[in-house]
Amino acid sequence: MRRAALVGLACLLAAPAWAAEGMPQLNFANPLTTSQVVWMVLIFIGLYFALARHGLPQVDAVLQERAGKIAADIAAARNAKAQADQAVRELTASTAHARAEGQAAIKAAADDAKGRAEAEAAVATAKLEAQLVAAEQNIAAARASAMAALRDVANDTAITLVTRLTGRPANENAVGAAVDQALAARGQG
Repeated sequence: MRRAALVGLACLLAAPAWAAEGMPQLNFANPLTTSQVVWMVLIFIGLYFALARHGLPQVDAVLQERAGKIAADIAAARNAKAQADQAVRELTASTAHARAEGQAAIKAAADDAKGRAEAEAAVATAKLEAQLVAAEQNIAAARASAMAALRDVANDTAITLVTRLTGRPANENAVGAAVDQALAARGQG
């Protein structure tokens, strides 16, 4: 670097004579022109070293810091996406589990009612009507119980999901209203 600066200075000082004939600014016979060129070279060399040692490393440090922040932000976004995907998987699994429990409870209640109805039908044909009505009421109650359980599970799942996604406790009344509205829209309310 220093050698290149010295070579450039030597070239400027040894400028050809024809340059002085056409342009008075390059008349190196004038001592003022020579000193101006020397000072210009010294100032440029000083600026070069100031930038190379102080200015450019600071710019590089800012660029490195910016790249680090961008990488950290991307990593945080990927982490948040992974957490959201996990929450969706948990919600889907919880909903499937609640649905399976509800269906199992309905099936168990229906099987229980059918078994009792068949056993009592064998005892007395006259009691068949009364027991059949009781069995249907049990089924309706079990279905209502299962649907109520489905509402509770959906409500708890929605509260958990909202809390995990937002990081703040969910408004239970608003979540309950939304679950009721969704169940009513599906004809399960």
